[in-house]
Amino acid sequence: METQTQVASQAHDHAEPGPAVQLTDKAAAMVKETIERENLAGAGLRVAVVGGGCSGFQYSLDIEKETRAGDMIFEVKGVRCFVDPMSSMYLLGVEVDYVEGQFGQSGFSFKNPNAKHTCGCGSSFSA
Repeated sequence: METQTQVASQAHDHAEPGPAVQLTDKAAAMVKETIERENLAGAGLRVAVVGGGCSGFQYSLDIEKETRAGDMIFEVKGVRCFVDPMSSMYLLGVEVDYVEGQFGQSGFSFKNPNAKHTCGCGSSFSA
């Protein structure tokens, strides 16, 4: 009986984590459109955090065909996503959206529940 409890406990400990990042419908549609327009079938979206920006960290989005060692790989709304191990701790719970402004400005925006401070331009944060 003990063995069954141990095995069930171990199986639970190794459950696949949910997606680290969420995409809104609009963001997912824009990524899919870009992959199609650039003829990059099979590619995915790399979401990362890099040093820099006025608040210490900034977000990075790239379309990539290949994964890297250690990547978290998951699918959100039909988009394959890659997140490296260092970025994953800063991106947990982040929602990526695509917004269109009044004056023709458009781009991706990030809602990060882990950010302690966000800069005025919205592309960098501190944690």
